[in-house]
Amino acid sequence: MNTSDENQYLLAPNPEAEGLSTHVSGYDENGLPVTVNVVTEKPVTLYLNAQEIVTMMTIGDHPDLLAVGYLRNQNMLKPDDEITGIEYDDDLDVVVVRTKRQTNYEQVLKKKVRTSGCAQGTIFGDIMDGFDDIALDPEARLKTSDLYQLTKTINTTPSLYLSAGAIHGCVLCQDGRALVYMEDVGRHNAVDKIAGWMHLNNEPAENKIFYTTGRLTSEMVIKTVMMKIPILVSRSGFTAWGVELAQRAGLTLIGRARGKRFTALAGHQRIIRDLDPASVSHENAEHGRKGSKDD
Repeated sequence: MNTSDENQYLLAPNPEAEGLSTHVSGYDENGLPVTVNVVTEKPVTLYLNAQEIVTMMTIGDHPDLLAVGYLRNQNMLKPDDEITGIEYDDDLDVVVVRTKRQTNYEQVLKKKVRTSGCAQGTIFGDIMDGFDDIALDPEARLKTSDLYQLTKTINTTPSLYLSAGAIHGCVLCQDGRALVYMEDVGRHNAVDKIAGWMHLNNEPAENKIFYTTGRLTSEMVIKTVMMKIPILVSRSGFTAWGVELAQRAGLTLIGRARGKRFTALAGHQRIIRDLDPASVSHENAEHGRKGSKDD
């Protein structure tokens, strides 16, 4: 478990963990030798019972959470499904989730959509089934004082991004506290790990805030709504379909959140402005991410 000065996480990145990054030698613009820390990437194939579902490119940490969260967000694992076992073979790069219910998603797997973004994700079949039936907590609120505290805490937490870059982060939050922080080469993997942690720990979603470093795409909105989290925040920008889906679902969608700035394009009514932005300091440039320069 990692801690920051202002927050103690339940689960957080460990930049020093073996196998998540490696040092590579090269040359700089002046032809001088340099050694760079780079994030590792490996394929992990997911099985649900005896059926192969997908091969994911991932940094390889928390394969159990990634597998369960992926199946949960794809509607392949139901809320009341009993998981009888999760097995991971590091040599074969295979993770198997076993359930008491017999499963067969042959038809669902034939219909797939590649999602936008780096380390492309895939969504299958009927992922949108039930989307319009999900009621997000209308009483959930986000204080701007909590938002400013969260962005500061998250951006200064020791992470693979700060040590190696080329990675996305997602954080499960409640009020002004960051609870679970996951990273991966694709934002869809990071969100699935959090979904898996929530499912395995029976963590309620109604009072939570979801933070991502990546763009607010349709996939991010769909997955947040499927997890029943009412508030989604990013330091990056939006896509039009992501905004449309957020408005349709009643999700609070906040983007370009860095320093004292943010923009809400859906669910504005949940925001409580209890802190004057003028009192908030500017973001330290050393913690700036690529996404913050894209808009």
